[in-house]
Amino acid sequence: MEDSASAAAAEEKKKNYVLQGRYELGRVLGYGNFGRVHAARDLRTGRGVAVKVVAKDKVERAGMSEQMKREIAVMKMVSHPNIVELHEVMATRSKIYLALELVRGGELFARVSRAGRLREDVARRYFRQLVSAVDFCHGRGVYHRDLKPENLLLDEAGNLKVADFGLSALAGHARPDGLLHTACGTPAYVAPEVLGGGGYDGAKADLWSCGVILYVLLVGALPFQDENLMSMYRKMQRGDFLCPSWISRDARKLIGRLLDPKPSSRITVAGLIESPWFKKTSIPSPPLEPAPPAAARGNGNGNGDDKDEPPEALNAFHLISLSAGFDLSPLFEQEPSSGREARGGAMRFATREPASGVISRLEGLATGGAMRVTKSGARGVRLEGAERGRKGRLAVAAEIFSVAPSVLVVDVKKDGGDTMEYRSFCSEELRPALKDIVWAAAAAADPPGAT
Repeated sequence: MEDSASAAAAEEKKKNYVLQGRYELGRVLGYGNFGRVHAARDLRTGRGVAVKVVAKDKVERAGMSEQMKREIAVMKMVSHPNIVELHEVMATRSKIYLALELVRGGELFARVSRAGRLREDVARRYFRQLVSAVDFCHGRGVYHRDLKPENLLLDEAGNLKVADFGLSALAGHARPDGLLHTACGTPAYVAPEVLGGGGYDGAKADLWSCGVILYVLLVGALPFQDENLMSMYRKMQRGDFLCPSWISRDARKLIGRLLDPKPSSRITVAGLIESPWFKKTSIPSPPLEPAPPAAARGNGNGNGDDKDEPPEALNAFHLISLSAGFDLSPLFEQEPSSGREARGGAMRFATREPASGVISRLEGLATGGAMRVTKSGARGVRLEGAERGRKGRLAVAAEIFSVAPSVLVVDVKKDGGDTMEYRSFCSEELRPALKDIVWAAAAAADPPGAT
């Protein structure tokens, strides 16, 4: 019997293989339309990860190449405690490998199914984490468009993680009317204006989906149900749903404002987080703004003595994500497309100035413009305005990478606030202040609109 077990274990071990010397792939966790997901171990750190293996030919035959590239680009943009993290992307001639955060607690849908419905304090905790992640995405011009309990995972500590950005859209995908027009999502969770065909605001559509999720958490059923999709759609258009008597008055009021069929009067995130039910402090809740990454927190002494640490060297994925408009075409071995502006006006430049000099320039700019600066070593600098603008305080993040012993790349992007204010800041203050340290050979290579 022992010999048989040993032989089975040996056979299972043979199935494990090492991917590009970095990840040891183990058992299959699940299958998707274009490949499978493995449990894996990062050989460099020992941590567990999930590796999604995608077959390029299947993606291309289904006409989903652009969607796949967009999903990767979006996940790289949205690093947040309540969003499944994309660690790394690798590719061979036939496959794409996504190394993702391994979330072991299963789907939130499964927990609701087992419990029937959740207590309000438990639902509130999950809902706060969901809103934190969604608000973070919206601040970066990312709209999920398929929010539902099946796409909300739980980690071992019971924290919520938003997953599956396959149907997401960027603000740059809007038509000249400023609206998105692709009807997508899961019918029971999609906003009525998405199905109406007249265009929709991605942020408001996501908030409708959050309202459906909150109802499901508290009631254990969908607010709009009908075997006939058109009948269900008409109920959604009328806002025709009932809240059971066991739901508190504040919760009913909030659900009603989220499931408002008129996008113009639907509650915003700002109004949501100030609502009595959301603010109730029955249990500790996560902050709405994620803690800054380790690279932005400094060494703890607060005096910036780590300025002389060397900048991080660019790895393959950094190079891909810094390319024009997050152009991921090289993963599919196609000609790269140019002129895309999916990054919402991000700016980057090469310089021969040492990292300490770049940081000093940015610090001087912040002081002159009455902005607060947070930094850590030579890699991360974040500037935040003292006054609130149209969409909160303007925040600008700059990361510094080494591409050669004497050449650095500085990547600047909006980290908060209004896009127009950010563009104005870049053109009127940032570019003039850094003009003399930008390496001319690279300055001419800025993509169109990268201001």
